[in-house]
Amino acid sequence: MNGHRGFSVLRSEAAGAVRTALVSAENLQLTLKTELSQEEQHLTPHTHTNGGPDETHTKGYCTEVNDDLKEMLESNKESLKLEAMKRVVGLIAKGKNASELFPAVVKNVASKNIELKKLVYVYLVRYAEEQQDLALLSISTFQRALKDPNQLIRASALRVLSSIRVPIIVPIMMLAIKEAASDMSPYVRKTSAHAIQKLYSLDQDQKELLIEVIEKLLKDKSTLVAGSVVMAFEEVCPDRIDLIHKNYRKLCNLLVDVEEWGQVVIISMLTRYARTQFTSPWKEDGVFDEHSERAFYESDEEKTRDETEAKPYMMDPDHRLLLRNTKPLLQSRNTAVVMSVAQLYWHLAPKNEVSIVTKSLIRLLRSHREVQYIVLQNIATMSIQRKGMFEPYMKSFYVRSTDATHIKSLKLEILTSLANEANISTILREFQTYVKSQDKQFAAGTIQAIGRCATNISEVTDTCLNGLVLLLSNRDETVVAESVVVIRKLLQTQPTQHSDIIKHMAKLFDNITVPMARASILWLMGEYCERVPKIAPDVLRKMAKSFTSEEDIVKLQTVNLAAKLYLTNSKQTKLLTQYILNLGKYDQNYDIRDRTRFIRQLIVPNDKNGALSKYAHRILLAPKPAPVLKSAYKDRDRYQLGTLSHTINTKASGYLELSDWPAVAPDQSVRNVEVIEPVKEWAPSLGKTGKSKPAKSSDDKFYSDSGEEEKGPGSSSSEDGSSSSSSEESSSDAESRVEKNSSQSSEESDKSSSQSEKSSSESDSDSEKKKRKTKTPLQKTVKPTAKDGDSDENGNVAKEANSSSAEESSSDSESDSDTHTDSDSGTEHKKKTKSKAKPKVEVKSMKEVCLLDLGDFTPAPVTQHKSSVLSPSLLGDLEGLSLSNVSSTIQVRGPAFVPEKSHGLLHRMTGKGLSAQYQFPRQPCLYQPTMVSVQISLTNTTDHPLEQIHIGDRSPTGLNIHCFNTIESLEPEASVTVFMGIDFNDSTQAANFQLCTKEDHFSVSIQPAIGELFLPITMTELDFRKEQGKLLGMNESSATITMAAENMTSQPISRPVATVANLGVVPSGQDNVHRFAGKTASSGAVVLVTVELRESSTALITINTEKSVMGSMLLRDLKLALAQA
Repeated sequence: MNGHRGFSVLRSEAAGAVRTALVSAENLQLTLKTELSQEEQHLTPHTHTNGGPDETHTKGYCTEVNDDLKEMLESNKESLKLEAMKRVVGLIAKGKNASELFPAVVKNVASKNIELKKLVYVYLVRYAEEQQDLALLSISTFQRALKDPNQLIRASALRVLSSIRVPIIVPIMMLAIKEAASDMSPYVRKTSAHAIQKLYSLDQDQKELLIEVIEKLLKDKSTLVAGSVVMAFEEVCPDRIDLIHKNYRKLCNLLVDVEEWGQVVIISMLTRYARTQFTSPWKEDGVFDEHSERAFYESDEEKTRDETEAKPYMMDPDHRLLLRNTKPLLQSRNTAVVMSVAQLYWHLAPKNEVSIVTKSLIRLLRSHREVQYIVLQNIATMSIQRKGMFEPYMKSFYVRSTDATHIKSLKLEILTSLANEANISTILREFQTYVKSQDKQFAAGTIQAIGRCATNISEVTDTCLNGLVLLLSNRDETVVAESVVVIRKLLQTQPTQHSDIIKHMAKLFDNITVPMARASILWLMGEYCERVPKIAPDVLRKMAKSFTSEEDIVKLQTVNLAAKLYLTNSKQTKLLTQYILNLGKYDQNYDIRDRTRFIRQLIVPNDKNGALSKYAHRILLAPKPAPVLKSAYKDRDRYQLGTLSHTINTKASGYLELSDWPAVAPDQSVRNVEVIEPVKEWAPSLGKTGKSKPAKSSDDKFYSDSGEEEKGPGSSSSEDGSSSSSSEESSSDAESRVEKNSSQSSEESDKSSSQSEKSSSESDSDSEKKKRKTKTPLQKTVKPTAKDGDSDENGNVAKEANSSSAEESSSDSESDSDTHTDSDSGTEHKKKTKSKAKPKVEVKSMKEVCLLDLGDFTPAPVTQHKSSVLSPSLLGDLEGLSLSNVSSTIQVRGPAFVPEKSHGLLHRMTGKGLSAQYQFPRQPCLYQPTMVSVQISLTNTTDHPLEQIHIGDRSPTGLNIHCFNTIESLEPEASVTVFMGIDFNDSTQAANFQLCTKEDHFSVSIQPAIGELFLPITMTELDFRKEQGKLLGMNESSATITMAAENMTSQPISRPVATVANLGVVPSGQDNVHRFAGKTASSGAVVLVTVELRESSTALITINTEKSVMGSMLLRDLKLALAQA
């Protein structure tokens, strides 16, 4: 009764507002004729006599057109009016101003012609806000149109009414919105949701009434309404998440069928909702054991024992529902939808599932550059935290010549973030090409990227520095200037080792003209003046000559250099310093004058400032911290991905922040929807359709939606299979009903198995039997789809009456191989794989047809897929981009020396009596050419036989290992030698795996020395020189060492080199030059080592290889071995 009384009050207010509006309109009508005649006078050519002839002609022409259209609109013929309105709407579409025709158009608002009325409403929506007074004249017509039998007219009238932004008609608008929210047509209800936002922006005092309408529309089952009402919710009351609780599951299930822009809004809202209602799936202390069955079978004693241990993370079923229902949208044609799903997975999914979105984001890079820019920005943020996601697709971020500069910069950013020891050689080779680009801004960005790589990966710091020094002789000033700036930052990290580079930069100082580069060199000279005591004063002398003609930034650094040299070498530089300070004292720039006066008072002591001058040395020559070269996208993760705030790196108006995960999950029962009429007769319908379903006591209630409240008693069979998607019309076709029921049954059985803790063992076994029954009919419906046309091949699934459930269960990958997302018992899984062998083959063939193969991503296969892609594709890249064309005469040879040293793999105490040693025999691997051969000696130190010794799990998952055959039994005190092959992928990263016996598993690791990753090759001196000429610049590392005089002969040189690295000796025609050659086992990259003996017991070691990291590590080991020989 209270609601009815409130509605009556609202209606009376609306009636009063109508009367007020009509009185205003009558007063306006009295003056309307005069105003129109004035408008016509303004449109005559006489008012344009001051303008040029063209302007007069154009305006006159527009006036003639408007006059013709007015005549047509005021005609008595409907056809002329219709033609005129088409022309008017065409003018609006072209951006022309047609507001002068408003009086003539508004007269036709009451026309009986439906087509004409539609066009009039289109015009009024555009100009109602500008011509509010004239639009008020027709307000009664709009109200009548709200009762029109045509849904398009009702919707258009509401749209026009909400576009008249006059506070006086707010009650009328409120009444119209309430009535439209109950309209039979979903299109009208959608329009009412749009009107809510307009009314709220006009009068925010109506918020509570509008929230009531939003709450009502949120219960709507139509997919047409869902997106619009969520948009209204986000605009009016985004903090009222209590309105979402009851509709959460329904929105998740409707998501697949909502129009694309509605999907974007709903996904964004559900992301914020999930962050407030579920606990974090990223907990470090807990074990991620979402589908553990131990909780079901464990005893009370085990429970009490494990209470002190970390509890395994159990994902909320509603959380899993959201992730599962958004996953198919990764195949959407709309880039905004794909980006929304990607950000949802990034912010909500467990870390081992986020990589599902990688392929979809890479696919978006083929789109327009505007799309590329946004996607690359998000990838740049993601790649900083999780490099492994995008590392297999590194080639997708290579810069193309057609890319715009801002796209190139983003790709550089991502490549730099993805750089690690394994791929830095490939990336640096790319960067060498980019430096030569004609785009100067891009070339400068590349040099900065090289500097970041050198800072992040210490093994290539020297290589990058040498490469940057070579760029100092480049003809392009921009490249030189940026190189100097980056070198200055790198030298700050280790200044003691690079005085030669500082000297080299001082020699080039005269040829460098870019102010920033000159200033950087001067700063280096001043900061490390004690390391270059002879050069720094000379540079200051040159600067004193050209001081007056330099830029301000150079002058400031000159003054600083003079002050520092005065403190450290006043004998040579005292007069020069006084001269420069005098020049600066009268400079035009006040910054330079102030700096000069300050420096003079600081370094030149007198009676007034004697106390301060004591600390001049500590002030000017204080040790400076090395600059941190970090990514510009490092801190952008504080904003939600895909938002405007993330793009501009500033909080934008209307941005809603993501809340932190709650420590304890709120009550999940708030999302349960009460079923008024429970379905009782499901068993008979089961017999009719031949489908079996699991017990519905908890699962049906859990996955029910608000639509079930309106179920009738006669809807038991047809409504039972529904998954509450946008199906407003029910299908009468028997085949579609069978498919519908089968998909629902598999979905519900999966859902019940994911809640195995709550069910009993009997119901579990029942659901197991029912699953086996339901599988076969489901396969029959899948088979024709695999053979059918291109719709399935392209991932575009045909829409069914319940397409949300069809999306979830259309392929058996979700039910058969879903061991990660839905828990099944081990025996059930075995039975399923045996009984379903044939259907699995057919489903696999359908997967192979799929273009993007996105639907088949489950976390466990992802890691295997990434690992299998990782090494071959990267090795293929390295081979394809190899700078050295190896001569056909180069062949693998036997080792020059085989060290007998063995390494401990497993101690007998740790291995419970099983001990293991390993060594590298330096023989080509028989199993695969890219593998390194490893010899393992196993010994049984116990008093009983050890059975079934074999290799178990390995890490990283991409590691390619050829295991030895299982040793059935090893007698006490017996030993056995076995061989393994390991592809280390040209990296010294340890190979971790499990050495297993029948009872135990022991984690062990094999750490290769850098020299064991090579194979010796035969090569002539001519071939050696030819290959060495191709591997210069960043591919060359060198160092000078001091050796004992007795070791300066051939034998003492070859032995340490052969001990450290598996390299072959190359014949040399010079006694003081020793050459060694090999290639990396995995990629086949050539490694050339030259040891040149010089005077005074010194030797120069030079290593040439495109594997820069391996070259640096080998150089370090050789220096140590030769110095100690």
